[in-house]
Order: sequence, then C-alpha cells, then structure tokens
Amino acid sequence: MARENSPYIHIERTLLIIKPDIINYADKIEELILQKGFLIIQKRRVHLTPEQASEFYAEHYGKIFYATLIAYISSGPIEVLVIARENAISILRELIGPQNAFKAKATAPESLRAIYGTDDQQNGIHASDSFTSAEKEIRFFFPDSK
Repeated sequence: MARENSPYIHIERTLLIIKPDIINYADKIEELILQKGFLIIQKRRVHLTPEQASEFYAEHYGKIFYATLIAYISSGPIEVLVIARENAISILRELIGPQNAFKAKATAPESLRAIYGTDDQQNGIHASDSFTSAEKEIRFFFPDSK
C-alpha cells in the first residue's frame, strides 16, 4: 500500500540543541518550534564538561575544528530538546538552515542559524542529521528515552 494512502502518520523524533551563545533566546526558539508543528517531548538544560562534549562529538575527533568545537559547546549551558512531528528531521534541518551562519544569512535568511548564528562553528543550533544520529543523540542526553 502506498504511503499516501495509509491512514497512519509516521512521527519522527529528533534532537535540537540550543548552544551556549544563544541560550538566552531559548524561549523564543521553543515558541517557534511549537508554531512549526513540533511537540516538545523532553527538555533539559545542562552544562557539558569538556569530557562530555568530547564524547558527544566523538565523530569529529581529529578534525581541525574539534578543539574549538569542544571549548565552545562546553563554555556554558545548553538547552537540549527532543522534538517530534511528521518528517521532523528534514523539517527541522530546513528550519535551522545551513551549518555556516554566513551561508545561512545569504541563502536562508529566515533560518535560525541566519538569525542567531555568527559563523561556521558558533551557529547557535545543533540538530540531528539522520534517524540514526537522532536516536543516538537522544540516548546520550536522555538515556531512559524509548
């Protein structure tokens, strides 16, 4: 049976992190997320240690930006949200815009990274890029999450 004929809606979960430099805008960002049809399933504010940040971003170990990324993400509190809706991952990725804030300002000026980001690393927002990443990242911050 084709998906469009199915009476079921596939709800995806994904992870959104509001990074330290824009934590003061967390309420505005959450309001926008809700307006875009997302449900906030879980939420917590945490200040990662450099060790925790290194574990979370282990896939980037050895890359030129790794040390700066770890220092940045562990520089202050972050807001971590598990959000859900149909096609959550792709819709959220579109909403946040390109990783580089300069590119976001040029190509997606309404995106969160265009509005709140300052450069390639201090882009204000992290969002899972795939179903596999989302599930792994959700378990990192919410180990009891099903």
